Amino acid sequence: MTIPLHAGLAPLAAAYDAYICDLWGVLHDGVRAFPEGVACLERLRDRGAKIAVLSNAPRRAAEVEARMNELGIAPGLYDLVLSSGEVTWRHLKTRRDPWYAKLGQRCYHIGPDRDRGLRAGLGFDFVEDLATADFLLNTGAHKTSSTLEDYALELEAGVGRKLPMVCANPDLEVIRGGQREICAGLLAQRYEDLGGEVRYHGKPLAEVYEDCLAALGVSDRSRVAALGDSLRTDIAGAEAASIGAVLVAGGIHAEALGIAEGETPAQEAVDRLCADAGLTPAACLPVLRW
Repeated sequence: MTIPLHAGLAPLAAAYDAYICDLWGVLHDGVRAFPEGVACLERLRDRGAKIAVLSNAPRRAAEVEARMNELGIAPGLYDLVLSSGEVTWRHLKTRRDPWYAKLGQRCYHIGPDRDRGLRAGLGFDFVEDLATADFLLNTGAHKTSSTLEDYALELEAGVGRKLPMVCANPDLEVIRGGQREICAGLLAQRYEDLGGEVRYHGKPLAEVYEDCLAALGVSDRSRVAALGDSLRTDIAGAEAASIGAVLVAGGIHAEALGIAEGETPAQEAVDRLCADAGLTPAACLPVLRW
């Protein structure tokens, strides 16, 4: 199937009243906001569009929003910010889900210091020795230069003790300031490959889309589109939630599509990438712009 290519979102805007917009790779790269993406949100808001920013960041939504604002993505440009970290925190806090109710009290956290805000207010005993843990909380790699092999011993030890893992970010990788780095999802994927049990939160799981749609007050899903750069999370999640999906080519798939930032990919490259993933976005943009 041929995926329509557009230079910007303008030709599609009349079809949608609300958007669920990805953050990394679409609105910023962790270091700088993308001016064209911010300007696009401004145009959408001028048209009365409702906008939820949905991120797989393993941090509380307030932390994610504060960083957005620092980078110049102003509060007036969206109605809601939701993160996989926020949803994870809520499950750990309430433990209403039977799976969470069975977790013990001692948690071993795999993740960088910048994710420690996710631990606040939970009341768990965060232990430094995996041998004393009841479960693992995985928020990602400790360093931007980390590799999967750096975590081999920890992951093997966790599987050996049959510790369940909570993954607060299903992403496999992210591009920060032009450099790729591994994410929590890659560690969780290896943990499962070794025989471990993992509970994920975030895109592409249905829960986060339902939360966004409820908060936006949208009932007609045909009038909602997700804007994202990842087929595996953004586009797959949108299709599963029965909403539209617009692929932003200049993010995580730019290398596979053979393009530099801002370039329009070849039609056959987009079609092949989507066909290989078994997904059919409504359209593809080189970057998020009006």
